[in-house]
Amino acid sequence: MDPRTAVYWMIGFTSVATACLLFQVILLFVLARASWVTKKQTAELVARVGPLVDKIEPFVDASQAVVEDVRRYAAEISSKTNDLLDISRKQLVRVDDVMGEAASRTRAQMDRIEMVMDDTVNRFQETTTLLQNSIVRPVKQINAVTAGIRAALSYMAGSRRATVEQATHDEEMFI
Repeated sequence: MDPRTAVYWMIGFTSVATACLLFQVILLFVLARASWVTKKQTAELVARVGPLVDKIEPFVDASQAVVEDVRRYAAEISSKTNDLLDISRKQLVRVDDVMGEAASRTRAQMDRIEMVMDDTVNRFQETTTLLQNSIVRPVKQINAVTAGIRAALSYMAGSRRATVEQATHDEEMFI
C-alpha cells in the first residue's frame, strides 16, 4: 500500500472515531439533562412516595422477622443434618467392620471345608485302594485258580472239547 492511501485511511478512521466521541458527548448531555430534577419535582416525588413508605415499613419489619426465623430454622436444620451425617458415618464404619469380619470368618470356614473335602476324598481313595487290594484281587485270583482246576479236571476226565459258546461263557466270567 502506498503512503498516500494509508494517510487517507487514517483520516477516515480518525473522522469516524471523532464522530463517535461527539455522539457519546451528546448522549451524556441528554442523560444528565433528563436526570436533573427541579425542587418542585422533588417535592411532588416525596409527596407521592411518603405514604407508600408508611405502608411498606410494616412489610419490611415482618419480612425481617421472617428472615430471622428462617435463619434460625436453617441453623437448626444444619446442626441436625450434621449430627445425622456423623451418626451415618459411625454406622458405616461399624457396618464395614462387621462386613470385614464376616468376610474373614467366611474365608476361614471355606478353608476348613476345603480341608475336610480333601480329607474325605483322600480317605475314599484309600478305601477304594484297600477294597481293590483286599477283596477284588483275591476274588480274581480265586476265579483264575478255579478255572484252571476245572480245565485240568475236564482234560483229565477226557471230556470232549468245549464248544464255542461254553468257551465264550468262561471268558466272559473273567472279564
